[in-house]
Amino acid sequence: PLQKEDTPLYTYHIDHLGPLESTNKNYKYVLVIIDAFTKFVWIYPTKSTTSAEVIAKLEIQKAVFGSRFQIISDRGTAFTSGDFADYCGKEKIKHHAITTALPRANGQIERINQTIISVLSKLSLENPNKWYKFTNELQETINSTYQRSIDTTPFELLFGTKMNTGGLDKLKEMVAEFQANFEAQRELRKHAKQQIFKIQEENRKTYNLRRREPKPYRVGDLVAIKRTQFGPHLKLKPKYFGPYSIMRAKGGNTYDVIKEGNHEGPNFTTTCAEYLKPWNTMTEL
Repeated sequence: PLQKEDTPLYTYHIDHLGPLESTNKNYKYVLVIIDAFTKFVWIYPTKSTTSAEVIAKLEIQKAVFGSRFQIISDRGTAFTSGDFADYCGKEKIKHHAITTALPRANGQIERINQTIISVLSKLSLENPNKWYKFTNELQETINSTYQRSIDTTPFELLFGTKMNTGGLDKLKEMVAEFQANFEAQRELRKHAKQQIFKIQEENRKTYNLRRREPKPYRVGDLVAIKRTQFGPHLKLKPKYFGPYSIMRAKGGNTYDVIKEGNHEGPNFTTTCAEYLKPWNTMTEL
């Protein structure tokens, strides 16, 4: 796992959300920057997912907080470009590009991303191309909302004081509702996953109890082989072909067999012990 210092503003998670409804300012995406320790979030409307816009927003961050020591992102083109690599080198930022986007793999980060999309969609329902007007209020609300993972609000953990949120009570309720729904859905999926695993384990144990070790065969043994294909015209056909002679034991309870005599079935085949029976036990085919 990546090393994340237990201090604010050491590691940023950065991620693009969108595309969203295009606005009259040509905004189509949201650049989300999250402080890994405090969960403090910055929400920037952007016109593209280029490295130039990402760098411009990081420069805004730098003017207030300085450059970060570490940035974690997915492998989007904005984060794998030469320009972004040059910027990180110049600012002495260690960049980790994760194949599976870490913000989506990390439950807390995923919750923030889903909250942003859900709330922006609801707030801009009547004017979908005005979603960018709500990003500042949403950022303020998320940062002043209690987060169970840190047992406080991101703002208090970062600055050591409560935020004066003014008239954001209704929006805070909306954010809290979306986050609670996300947690409930996550718990439901977790329970379903555990239940599936439990049933699989029960089935595996039942199979192992019923399963008998296959009989070993030696070269030269006469056997019958099980018919594995049945069509409408084969329903009344015998379930086994034979006799066959074991030519070679191949390991893993599989054998090469060859037809003995003139009867139905392939002249030569490879089959497993579960589909074989000793020929002397076959009273009829």
